[in-house]
Amino acid sequence: EYDGERNSEGERHGRGKAHLPNGDTYDGEYEHGFRSGQGTYRFRNGASYTGEYVQNKKHGRGIFFYPDGSKYEGDWVNDQRHGYGEYTYANGDTYTGEWFNHNRHGQGTYVYKDTGSKYVGGWVNGNQEGQAELIHLNHRFKGKFFNGNPVGHGKYVFDIGCEQHGEYIQSEQDKGEGEEEEEPSLLVAPKWKASKITKLTLWTPHGENPPSPREASLAVAAAAEAVEERAAAA
Repeated sequence: EYDGERNSEGERHGRGKAHLPNGDTYDGEYEHGFRSGQGTYRFRNGASYTGEYVQNKKHGRGIFFYPDGSKYEGDWVNDQRHGYGEYTYANGDTYTGEWFNHNRHGQGTYVYKDTGSKYVGGWVNGNQEGQAELIHLNHRFKGKFFNGNPVGHGKYVFDIGCEQHGEYIQSEQDKGEGEEEEEPSLLVAPKWKASKITKLTLWTPHGENPPSPREASLAVAAAAEAVEERAAAA
């Protein structure tokens, strides 16, 4: 059932409204029989999409409301979340960043609503992976992640003014006598092994005036960059 403009060939062309056999509805622009341009598509299950279409596919900028209350606002390519966008999950968490083929992929920030913690860094096929920073209320972790877990060398930076350096080591699952291992040890979270604690600010040579807060902060930034470069080179 269609109510709207058509071209000389009788195709849906221009503005129109359609009621689909499955109960979905579309109100928007058409080109040569296809949904193309701006439109709003409402699904029978309560979901809806408002944005750009190209030949019946979500393509361009658009916002999608899902039945569970979550929503995505951003770029679409060929019916997939692709490009840059923000996803608000049903529990209030948010992800803002890059998408590739419907998955979080590239650089992005995930905010956990309940704790206020933030993951800022790399993503691969929906998982936290690559260089990143996990920021908590009064401390943060800088290092590498793989498949959602921290791995290898990194450091915890505390607001009280110190850093704890160390590395995450994959631990073997502890098994009781006679118990069979039900899950592979890969599912066990890596354990943190601290190696040293250092101050945030660099030491000042004896006899010189301590640096101003601005100089100190610049020095800290430079030191952090040097650490990251060494880590990248390693």
